[in-house]
Amino acid sequence: MTDSSKHFGIYMDRTLKQIRFVFSRTFKEQDVDITTEQWVLLYSLYQSNGQSQKELADNSFKDAPTVSRIIDLLCKKKLTERLRFDGDRRRYKIFLTDKGREVVDKVYPAILELRSKGWEELSDDDYNNFLRILNQLFENFQKM
Repeated sequence: MTDSSKHFGIYMDRTLKQIRFVFSRTFKEQDVDITTEQWVLLYSLYQSNGQSQKELADNSFKDAPTVSRIIDLLCKKKLTERLRFDGDRRRYKIFLTDKGREVVDKVYPAILELRSKGWEELSDDDYNNFLRILNQLFENFQKM
């Protein structure tokens, strides 16, 4: 193993920062006031509206306090709303509002374009290997 392979976290961090920067710039260009973290939850709700906070956390690989904080911000922006589960005053389902759905509809074509540009000159095999490697790294570090 070469010395550079031991520092893969630096490369992952650099790449994630660049991706977040480009996504944030795109949101601003679309005149949409959201962050990449907020986008992840909005899009998850767009795909399956009415999820619990736990389901959103599981689907986005974020911890519950982070998801709760993001939902608070999205509710203040009137992009989502919390509605209580029937018969359970402690749990909520989270729904996109009409405004939230409009935001996703507006931004989604630009996001698809970003994803496409991000994978230029890379194949489906590259993508599958990339996911396999990331999952293996995750498992390796999860064992520690």
